[in-house]
Amino acid sequence: MTLHPQQLAVPLDDCPIPPCGADELQLAQRLISFDSSHDEGIRTCTDFALGWLEGHEIRARTIDLDGLPILDATIGEGPVTVVLHAHLDVVPGKQEQFMPHVDGEFLWGRGAYDMKGATAAMFCVMADLAAQHKREPLGIRVRLLCVPDEETDQPKEIRGTEYAVQQGLIGDFVVCGEPTDLHVGIQAKGVLDVRIEVEGRGAHGATPWLGVNAIERAMDIIDRLKLLPFAQESSRFYERPSINLGRISGGDRINQVPEKCTMDVDIRFLPGQPVERVRDELMSLELPGCRVIETFRRPPAKVASDDPFLRHLRAAAQMHSAHEVQLVGRDGTNDGTYFLQRGIPSVEFGPIGSGHHGPQEKVSIRSLRAYRVMLLDFLHAVAGDVDQLAGRVQPRGADERREGTRSLL
Repeated sequence: MTLHPQQLAVPLDDCPIPPCGADELQLAQRLISFDSSHDEGIRTCTDFALGWLEGHEIRARTIDLDGLPILDATIGEGPVTVVLHAHLDVVPGKQEQFMPHVDGEFLWGRGAYDMKGATAAMFCVMADLAAQHKREPLGIRVRLLCVPDEETDQPKEIRGTEYAVQQGLIGDFVVCGEPTDLHVGIQAKGVLDVRIEVEGRGAHGATPWLGVNAIERAMDIIDRLKLLPFAQESSRFYERPSINLGRISGGDRINQVPEKCTMDVDIRFLPGQPVERVRDELMSLELPGCRVIETFRRPPAKVASDDPFLRHLRAAAQMHSAHEVQLVGRDGTNDGTYFLQRGIPSVEFGPIGSGHHGPQEKVSIRSLRAYRVMLLDFLHAVAGDVDQLAGRVQPRGADERREGTRSLL
């Protein structure tokens, strides 16, 4: 096997679990070649991934959820379980984006950064662990959980990660391989989406002063929303919450004053801001002829900076990084919140790249190899500290409140 020069540039001398012959770059290219932005492509990609794992003698299975497969694979046994969380679905792209290509430093293609590059590295970590386990028991269990619906914006009764958590596919610590440029995301904004329905009064377009323009009135309400108290607050990791007017519809014809306007607004509030307070402030926008409806919520993510698993992960990452590995806040939400709702610490940690969800998506080839080695060092450190880590996490039962329709992440 011939490795890319960027892979060879990552030293392996200090890696306690040596990488096996599996090639994360080659696997990432193969995964990108599947258009997994739709159901059939997701199923085909998952079938390939399942076969790859089984070919490396890794216990793996799929669980069906509404016709889509959740992939669950495990290595080792022990009193501590670490979950590597990934997703195989991607947002839609052009046909050429599913034809991956490599240049001097980067792998390009849909999902290279979010997150088939990280997924490939996680798969290779499982192969490395399987090879190591033949020589010596790991002393911990490592679970790879791959879901098919992290990127979808379609309303669902229950989502893949939520269902997996309900089925007990959990652990003591979760690493979500979302793109973080090899920093560690310990916070993520919460989501509270609302629909604002605004009424006006119709009139002829030539005499707009005889009516009340619902669209103009809606714009005034958006301006008021951005001035609400919660929207002015900041925190250690965030300058402000996020407010995005994602959809607006109103009016029937250009020569009529519009009688109605509907706006869908995506609110990302800060960890530490009580969601009910944010909701109450949003509901204060209700005036005669204006209705505010909550459509979706997801709690923020927050992991203590002194969490012992987190300390091991950051130390392992720092060993193979030329720059300081920082603890960061993430603007987008992620599926780790389903674990956090059960009291299980979950962080985001992924390779270096750019352009996710855009036309020029790429991931650093060197960072994929470094990411793989970092995860191996982290898991080795966890196994070495198992007596102190075992039993720290006591998962809670499911929250009774169910989510509504899902926002686009």
